[in-house]
Amino acid sequence: MLTLNPGATVLQYPNSVRPNISFHFNIFPPFSTVKFALRSHYASPKASFSMLKAKRREEDISSQPFDIEMDDEYDDDNEGYEARSGFRGREEEKNYDKDPEFAEILGSCLDDPEKARSKMEDRLRKKRNKILHTKTGSGTPMKVTFNKFDFSNSYIWFEFYNTPLEKDISLICDTIRSWHIIGRLGGCNSMNMQLSQSPLEKRPSYDAIQGANVNPTTFYNIGDLEVQDNLARIWVDIGTTEPLILDVLINALTQISSDYIGIKQLVFGGSELENWKESLTTEDAGYSVHRI
Repeated sequence: MLTLNPGATVLQYPNSVRPNISFHFNIFPPFSTVKFALRSHYASPKASFSMLKAKRREEDISSQPFDIEMDDEYDDDNEGYEARSGFRGREEEKNYDKDPEFAEILGSCLDDPEKARSKMEDRLRKKRNKILHTKTGSGTPMKVTFNKFDFSNSYIWFEFYNTPLEKDISLICDTIRSWHIIGRLGGCNSMNMQLSQSPLEKRPSYDAIQGANVNPTTFYNIGDLEVQDNLARIWVDIGTTEPLILDVLINALTQISSDYIGIKQLVFGGSELENWKESLTTEDAGYSVHRI
């Protein structure tokens, strides 16, 4: 073992012998033997240093491929990068394989807008039946009549052009149920119509104190929808004489009659309607009850 003193300036050996000095460094990876010569500042004999490493690998390391595998992903600052798969972007692109025609239209909309517009019109023309559904209602306006209607205790009668299907009855029930909820929460109070009565050219404003001080209107109670063939009825107890709540129902049923199922007439009030049979109470005879 050789100890080098940093303060010594010259390495001197007796009889000018050139020693071969070997250093064993266990901390370095294995390499082949390396020899080099040192000259002293005063023309002393050359010293040869030999670094001997373990000969576990004789082949050239540079000729071997490197297999690097990174298991950990980058932190949040490098979001969107995965070590195994490389850069994948922040969002996955939408797959248009199921509709290549639409992908072609989107691809040409920037380069040639007129061509893309023409293709879109052709697409709408070909698939019109799938996009636009034919109306199943009636083009004849629904007739609305009042027959001694009492807001606190009356029937509302429906007469359809045809016997309603299950989906039609479900639509009517959902409409009446929504109407009842809005009315029960006081949503149809004609005494507080600040926005609808304000001028159109002015910026809308709402007075919360005025809205809180109006007399409330509450929809008290409602019965089940009874159906006999092409007739139906429902009992209501609105409680407050509020015509607005009737307008809301009429507007909704008018649209349903036009688009979905034709309603021949809508009658408010009265204890009976033509062809309605009080004794008809079985499903086999065409009678059914639907919960609201």
